[in-house]
Amino acid sequence: MSSQDLSLYSSPVSQLFKEPESKADWDAYRLTDEQVEFFQENGYLSGVRLLEDYQIEILREELSELFDPSDADRDLFYEFHSNESSVPGTVLFHALGAWRTRPGLHDILWNPAFVMAASQLLEGAVRFWHDQLFCKPPKDGGVVAWHQDYSYWTRTQPMAHLTCWIGLDESTKENGCLHYIPGSHRWELLPITGLAGDMEAIQTVLSDEQKEQFKPVAVELEAGECAFHHPLMVHGSYENRTEIPRRAIVLNVFRDGVASDSSEALLNGVPPIPKGEKMEGQFFPLLYSGE
Repeated sequence: MSSQDLSLYSSPVSQLFKEPESKADWDAYRLTDEQVEFFQENGYLSGVRLLEDYQIEILREELSELFDPSDADRDLFYEFHSNESSVPGTVLFHALGAWRTRPGLHDILWNPAFVMAASQLLEGAVRFWHDQLFCKPPKDGGVVAWHQDYSYWTRTQPMAHLTCWIGLDESTKENGCLHYIPGSHRWELLPITGLAGDMEAIQTVLSDEQKEQFKPVAVELEAGECAFHHPLMVHGSYENRTEIPRRAIVLNVFRDGVASDSSEALLNGVPPIPKGEKMEGQFFPLLYSGE
């Protein structure tokens, strides 16, 4: 259990992820040109391995500690929902801010495999926005309804963001894996229709053309693999009705230079950044300079 706020440290605090020692070491983590082109064309890229088995186990252990109602670090989270599902009989654990509470959940931000890929997809230096935990327990795991991430992030400008969804378990169609609408990253920003309830709610804000293009693709991943997606990509996930959990860490980042577009606090408990000023400092650390 953490004894202090790890956001005070803008670099790794453990040895869980080894920092490359040379350019050749860094280049070993580079995405191929074909992978980058696929992302640009479709709005997502899946099947990138970020975690080894021993790293998965450590992160699972840290995550299990956070389920304890007596956890002393609960006040460090920006949001903490033991169950955000609005559907009776289902559970969706959703929390923001875990990076402040545990060494592994903190250091995954600087995972070389993550920051190298993120830099390529963002086409620049990578700065941290916020993390999320999404956990669907066995048998009664709830949905994450169709949405675009940037609809929740319009307090930042310009839209130069990227989401990375990392599985701590195998994710399948049966246990509630991610689904994407390929090409929807070219759509305009849609109204928010809810995050944890009605999978059909988004249909009320789609045009006829968008409804015709609404052809979900399931993204099944092995534990330790990830999927990256564009901030306008329409995505969601269905229930977990299996005997295994579906746990995920989501890392949200943006290209260095993105500014605040609000004079209000950008995250709960975080000091405001005046509108128009660059997002940086303790809560938005630089993860990779790209140099």
